Amino acid sequence: MSKEHDDGLVPKILVIEDEPEIRRFLRATLLNSGYRMLESSTGDDGLKKAADENPAVVLLDLGLPDVDGLSVIHKLRAWSKVPIIVLSARGNEADKIKALDGGADDYLTKPFGVGELLARIRVALRRLPDESLEPDASPFVLDELRVDFSRRQVFIGDRELHLTPIEHRLLTTLIRHGGKLVTHRQLLKEVWGPDSVFETHYLRVYMAHLRRKIETDPSRPRYLLTEPGIGYRLASE
Repeated sequence: MSKEHDDGLVPKILVIEDEPEIRRFLRATLLNSGYRMLESSTGDDGLKKAADENPAVVLLDLGLPDVDGLSVIHKLRAWSKVPIIVLSARGNEADKIKALDGGADDYLTKPFGVGELLARIRVALRRLPDESLEPDASPFVLDELRVDFSRRQVFIGDRELHLTPIEHRLLTTLIRHGGKLVTHRQLLKEVWGPDSVFETHYLRVYMAHLRRKIETDPSRPRYLLTEPGIGYRLASE
């Protein structure tokens, strides 16, 4: 039986694990339990998937080939409250304390039982925060652009746009600043977190994606305006 979350969709579980055998085991376990699974074998790819796919829970191995799992926790926590359950062969108390103090929500030592893993996931889903909703905010309207914060929906006219979580955060951040110029550094800090303030290529790529979805002519934007060399702002009228 499929498990539905608040948005009516089957929860997506992101597994960041480099061992193919463990990923196969988790894939079978999660799919048989009615979840959808996303998977990454490296920390960098896992962070990208977390940003693009908005998983309900992250299952994270600490011994990754490119970066340490503690670094992944730190970077993820800079911009997301998604529950993180560490799955690690590191069973000593010091490693558990580092992971939990660093922002992980739970810690399971390998090998672990299927029943215990599924119970920990259910607990994580019950306390899942919804950081995207602003229930008291009125819809934002600018010409044909309309953003319904409570439903997390974006429209151009009558057409609903399907934005990734990062694109949605980028747009709502510009809206929150009310037509004022927002610098590259400020946008990177607010959307990606303080560790990403120099990653200006992130901003260029996602702004281009957002413009392709929102603007009639992305080369001559109506809503998402560029201040060359400084930042971006949302048109005020």
